[in-house]
Amino acid sequence: MTRKILLIDDDRLQYRLAQAHFGKFQGERFELHWAETFDAGLAELLTGGFAACLLDYQLGPRNGLELIRQAVAAGCRTPIIFLTAESSPEVDIEAMNAGALDYLVKGEISSRSLERSLRYALKLGETLEAMRQLATHDQLTGLLNRREFDRELAEERDRARRFEHPIGLVMVDIDHFKAINDTHGHPAGDTVLREVARRMSAEARSVDRLARFGGEEFALIVVESDRAAALEAAQRMWAAVRRTPIALGNGVQLVVTVSAGAAALPHDADSEETLIAAADRALYAAKAAGRDRVWAAGSS
Repeated sequence: MTRKILLIDDDRLQYRLAQAHFGKFQGERFELHWAETFDAGLAELLTGGFAACLLDYQLGPRNGLELIRQAVAAGCRTPIIFLTAESSPEVDIEAMNAGALDYLVKGEISSRSLERSLRYALKLGETLEAMRQLATHDQLTGLLNRREFDRELAEERDRARRFEHPIGLVMVDIDHFKAINDTHGHPAGDTVLREVARRMSAEARSVDRLARFGGEEFALIVVESDRAAALEAAQRMWAAVRRTPIALGNGVQLVVTVSAGAAALPHDADSEETLIAAADRALYAAKAAGRDRVWAAGSS
């Protein structure tokens, strides 16, 4: 599929010039899209539908540096190449500090240099994204890791306080996981972890955040949800895990169950630390009651 490149520039002539350069590329062919205002460009960029962005420095009364900062603050990871009529090293440094991956002076652009810059930005963007995945995701399950979970929970806590909405949290633990490892071996345990993660991910809403909390324990941040909604999310994941056995290979089918605890802020806690503690207590209450069940904070 042809990859799309976004040009944000308030000059139609620059769009025509970019089209001409794209037509002379020797390697990969790209589909060029154009946005001619700051707001339209930012909106397009934040869709995440572009492989890279060519961004002009001057956009009417506003500039591309401001657009980069807003895009990065909103979570944009699209590689950006900064375009300017100036050859000032100060602008170059500002653009890179703001988040651009490359910098081109308009009067010096050729088809070859633009193609090379795009190729470089795309490759560097892929490398940075792979590094982000390694830094923020658990390699075995593909879920968020503990460090990223902590960061996301703190960020969601701040949003919840600002807009006065609740946050739900579900803690999940695989029942008798040590026995699975001891009986079937660690590769089988890894298979169980991956499949449990896959089944629970399928039940989580796209806005929620599922993480491997540690070992055989998982955590789900249930955005803008009270305890009842968190409990419902926990019940969906619990049911999905136990619905069918997990195939371990060599014809072995293993019935796996989980225990889960649900809590919410501000109903059961006043900080992310006490929210984790409340959901954890509910989880261990579920285990104490016989495992393979869901428990809500405050239940007797």
